[in-house]
Amino acid sequence: MNAEMTITVLKSKLSYAVVTQTELYYEGSITLDSDWMKAANIRAGEQVHVVNINNGERLVTYAIAGKAGSCIVALNGPAARLGAVGDPVFVLTYAQIPASHTLEPTVYSLKKPS
Repeated sequence: MNAEMTITVLKSKLSYAVVTQTELYYEGSITLDSDWMKAANIRAGEQVHVVNINNGERLVTYAIAGKAGSCIVALNGPAARLGAVGDPVFVLTYAQIPASHTLEPTVYSLKKPS
């Protein structure tokens, strides 16, 4: 049996979200404004990769839906050590698809680069 190879591709990207708080003594995760999650096609509980633009730190965690319209970006638990309030971050998700398929990622940007 020839099973088709799968590849991992970018599913969605939330660009230039700015860390608004850090909560060290909390289960590890990132809390995001639920409006932004919807716009970027990120689900609550979904694995996300967070890339800190200021210091280059990268982490893998899961998304928690914050209050809609709150503009919250909270690094929780050990992730709180990898960023500071004011740091811009990218939040990325990936999907596994058959190698013969393509997937157009959802990209939601909160700020355009100058």
